[in-house]
Amino acid sequence: MSVAVNERDTKMSNCARLSATKRVAALKAGAPCAAQEVTDIGYADDVFTRETMKTYLSKETYKKLLKTIDGGQPLDETIAGEVAHAMRHWAQDRGATHYTHWFLPLTGGTAEKHDAFLEIKDGQPVQAFSGKNLIVGEPDASSFPSGGIRSTFEARGYTAWDPTSPAFIKRHGNGATLCIPTAFCAYTGEALDRKTPLLRSMQVLSSAAKRLMKCFGKDEEKVAITLGPEQEYFLIDKNFYLARPDLVLTGRTLFGAPSAKHQQLEDHYFGSIKSRILNFMNEVEKELWTLGIPAKTRHNEVAPAQFELAPMFEELNLSCDHNMLVMEVLRQVADRNGLVCLLHEKPFAGINGSGKHNNWSVSYGDTNLLNPGNDPHQNAIFLTTLCAVIEAVDKHADLLRASVASAGNDHRLGANEAPPAVISIYLGDQLADVIAQLEKGAPKSSKHAGTMKIGVDTLPPLPKDATDRNRTSPFAFTGNKFEFRAPGSSASCAGPNVVLNTVVAEAMNRIADELEAAGVVGKVEPGKHTPAFHNALQKILQNIVKTHKRILFNGDGYKSDWLTEAAKRGLPNAATTPEALKAFTKKENVAVFEKAGVFSARELESRYEIAIEDYTTKVMIEGNCALDMARTMIAPVVKAEYRETMDAYVKAREGGIASGTTILHDDIVKLGAGLDAVKLRCSELEAGVAKRDPAAVIAAMTALRTNVDALEGMVADDKWPLPKYREMLFLY
Repeated sequence: MSVAVNERDTKMSNCARLSATKRVAALKAGAPCAAQEVTDIGYADDVFTRETMKTYLSKETYKKLLKTIDGGQPLDETIAGEVAHAMRHWAQDRGATHYTHWFLPLTGGTAEKHDAFLEIKDGQPVQAFSGKNLIVGEPDASSFPSGGIRSTFEARGYTAWDPTSPAFIKRHGNGATLCIPTAFCAYTGEALDRKTPLLRSMQVLSSAAKRLMKCFGKDEEKVAITLGPEQEYFLIDKNFYLARPDLVLTGRTLFGAPSAKHQQLEDHYFGSIKSRILNFMNEVEKELWTLGIPAKTRHNEVAPAQFELAPMFEELNLSCDHNMLVMEVLRQVADRNGLVCLLHEKPFAGINGSGKHNNWSVSYGDTNLLNPGNDPHQNAIFLTTLCAVIEAVDKHADLLRASVASAGNDHRLGANEAPPAVISIYLGDQLADVIAQLEKGAPKSSKHAGTMKIGVDTLPPLPKDATDRNRTSPFAFTGNKFEFRAPGSSASCAGPNVVLNTVVAEAMNRIADELEAAGVVGKVEPGKHTPAFHNALQKILQNIVKTHKRILFNGDGYKSDWLTEAAKRGLPNAATTPEALKAFTKKENVAVFEKAGVFSARELESRYEIAIEDYTTKVMIEGNCALDMARTMIAPVVKAEYRETMDAYVKAREGGIASGTTILHDDIVKLGAGLDAVKLRCSELEAGVAKRDPAAVIAAMTALRTNVDALEGMVADDKWPLPKYREMLFLY
């Protein structure tokens, strides 16, 4: 670590201990460090790309590797040695000295264990990296969450190379490490990570889509599932972060009175980006581009100090890996700029939280199955895919809700900037009208007159954006994709997409079952199916719409009357994580995953246990943190304010001075009542923590926060021990 960095950290540490007034003065004086310069490196220079493979591999090995990457064929193990040799040489040419199997354990983050390219032969050190080192690794599995699959004494686990996600180099200080994306499983073969079930679900959806397209007379082509995850985040100055134990330990503010100004004027959204933030964004994008991550869009979000980064669409597995790297780069670059990136779903109360909008689509060859198209045949495929999604989301809304459940996201879902916990689908007026016509068969619509016959009449022309946007909908059709808006900002993209892929595959297979059972499927030219095929398909889709139209809702999801309407429709509404996670324990849901081969019953049970334990542990950490802050930071300054006010009041009365004593008396009463309330709420909170009761802890924390936030407005600004919202949200 350089002297300059040491000096900066010392300065920031000292600044964090200053009073609120002095903190602001220090910031205005330029206490935060300047941004660190980043060398301008070309796009994907630190990725083992196809072009790089061509340079470092023989033609024969390159072709064999592409058969695995593009064709899904099993890896030819005979090429592993050459690929490993090429990777090592390339990585060393880029400055790497170590390698790691980079994987996604069930901790919510990433994991890596670095090994040097070093072996000893005949007493001499040599640089080496074998095919075996590339294909499989053996990390300690005992300390990762397993939900009972592994006992503490059972340590063996395996990482297995995923050739479909390219190796890359991570740079750190004056070093670099070759990172090899891998799956992670137990000695028993059960998945202990997020990548393995994602790859399984992609395979299941690919098979289902191929089967369904075969019903339409399509030749077999590659199925591509794509994702574009929009990442929201907050930035605050590191000085403020270090002075807030709640942010350091939990990622969110457990106390904090609202700022007089926050997002009411809506002036931050898409506003001019401040130079310090723009410098940060430039540095982030350079690092992401070097890693081959196509960061495309950046802008101010609705809340002050909130921003968004959106990449271009990529293959789903790669996009999930890349999003994990995006979050890591955001945090690291923020730190180098004297900032902290907050990825918690609700770091500040009373203003918008952060999500991760999951833009999902599926293509067959060059055809996006969610693109309405311009010809009757493509229209039929689009409507069939659309109906499959409608059926899947309605039948398994509980699973989709469970896939985004977390302690942090509970604070966001249902608030005034996020979709409600009730899952529904938004199609927009034009598509909703098409679906209504499809259900009735031969309506005279005010928007599109005539009879809707699948594969015969052309779908009414749709503009590029066939719908308006509905930010209140958790699952919205947005032109040629679905945007699942419910995932939280800190979550891995893998979880929601495992569920989405699996349930859509189930619906596609069911539709194919009915078409095949009707005896109307045969090898025909596209667009030249028999009337019997069209009639059978129309009947299937009409039944889907009639059965599952309750999930369609184009209105305002924020309004309370929607919750009433949703209940009448029989839509599930799991307001909390413990309620939502129960979906993973239902026999019918377990059967869906087992039949698909995405999760075994044991794997699914383990994930339920891990998620429940994670939720409970995070709530307990928050409860203990709130207790500590209230007793050791808040109560002492309120007591001091109480004593000072009491002294002033007594001296005034002893001196025969009446003016001012009324307000002093009132303040004494309020401060005393506040202290009494804090003591009572702390006792309630302590009892909830002792019982390890999340509901009791959350209720007590909420009540304690109300009391503490009221006291914030009664204590002198320079004495309040915590940075305030008006500072953190605007001085960055």
